[in-house]
Amino acid sequence: MSKVVLITGGSSGIGKSIGEFLHQNGYIVYGTSRNPDKATQSIFPLIALDVRDVVSIHKAVNTIVQKSGTIDILINNAGVGITGPLEEIPSEEIKNNFETNFFGPIEVMKSVLPQMRKQQSGLIINITSIAGFMGLPYRSVYSASKGALELITESLRMEVKPFGIQITNIAPGDFATNIASGRYHAPLITGSPYEKYYSNILKMMNEHVNSGSNPMEMAEAVYKIIQNPNPKIHYKVGIFMQKFSIVLKRILPDLLYEKLLMNHYKL
Repeated sequence: MSKVVLITGGSSGIGKSIGEFLHQNGYIVYGTSRNPDKATQSIFPLIALDVRDVVSIHKAVNTIVQKSGTIDILINNAGVGITGPLEEIPSEEIKNNFETNFFGPIEVMKSVLPQMRKQQSGLIINITSIAGFMGLPYRSVYSASKGALELITESLRMEVKPFGIQITNIAPGDFATNIASGRYHAPLITGSPYEKYYSNILKMMNEHVNSGSNPMEMAEAVYKIIQNPNPKIHYKVGIFMQKFSIVLKRILPDLLYEKLLMNHYKL
């Protein structure tokens, strides 16, 4: 029988590419969106779900189980970007980012785990970010939320292994998606001590996304993970230097690595 896949944030970007690839390869795919009616071109069903709303999460999961009898694979993809000097990011925006990028995925996992435990099988793939492996200037909140998801996956993975459930992370680098348009940007404040540096870095980040890799690379990586009966804890997908930056952080002294980052961002 075809396996049933739930993908949060499946109406655009990486989530949509993963869903289309898996659908075309014989999987039963359910995507989610806060506004599924607006996504009229989806080739797989989209269900209303807001990862910040526990009621909507339970409703979506129950709908899929009722329709298909199972959820074999959860791909926690929904997330949002956020940029700005930490001092100038409103606290409510920091909390909203963690609600979407961290607490939301936790609630989705908590919602599917009883079903997976009942089946004595299941796979959860958390889409994190290479930015979650290091603190990046003017991306502090994003790095922190994605890094937190990486770590909690390590813990939860050990807790659920006795029930036949596998959990893994896959961290993308820069991909050509619409994430920049949905990202919260702390406003550039004229006269702010951060104005010059933040302005330059904002341009750099947007250029990286616009010239990013094809999201289909992520879809193919997810497909390979699904085929693996014993997935690793961490996967990274991106250009060589983005993945190599994680290796450098591991082997270089902290201050030297910080200097490399500051030179890169012209700080």
